[in-house]
Amino acid sequence: MQKMFKVGGIIAGLVLIAFGVVSIVLGVGARGTVGTELKREAIVGTPDMNPTDIAAAAKEAGLTNIDLPSCNVADKSITNGSDARCFAAYMRVHALEGSEGLTYAQMGRFALASNPSDPKGTNDETLAFKADGKPVNNGPRQTWVTETALATALNVSYMAEQLGLFTIIIGIALLLTGIGLIIIAMGMLNRPDEVAAAAPAASV
Repeated sequence: MQKMFKVGGIIAGLVLIAFGVVSIVLGVGARGTVGTELKREAIVGTPDMNPTDIAAAAKEAGLTNIDLPSCNVADKSITNGSDARCFAAYMRVHALEGSEGLTYAQMGRFALASNPSDPKGTNDETLAFKADGKPVNNGPRQTWVTETALATALNVSYMAEQLGLFTIIIGIALLLTGIGLIIIAMGMLNRPDEVAAAAPAASV
């Protein structure tokens, strides 16, 4: 029975070590892929992507009650998930500046005939500004569509990088657990003399 426990413990430990190694390799690969893909896009932060300048720009645009980024990617190449998330936060502020603080859901699909520059726009085709008889899309709203798509991609890269890190941590935990299990199986369970000696003492 003791030999069975020993062999089973060693096998279980080896399996955990194998899973740990695979998890670490996958995590490192995932984080590397995020960095590689971001570098391919050649994204560079604009000069105002720092807390001081963006706060001044938001104030000038009359924006209130919005969360301003505290990170800094001004003139910085975006090559990792954290910087990508920061860049996305600044993009949102830029979109708000162009829409006078309105979000996508607060703007109409079409530009207003009475005031085409009003970002609020309208969903009523009869009130829409028309070109060649067709309603013209609301520019600021279209900007939000683009911003949302790009920001989502950037935030996904951040999430992927964090998941990669989590996978590495799990892999290390599995690796250490497997090593510990093997040590226990080969050490504590491999003491028949002590177990036999302790048996009579226990019966007395």
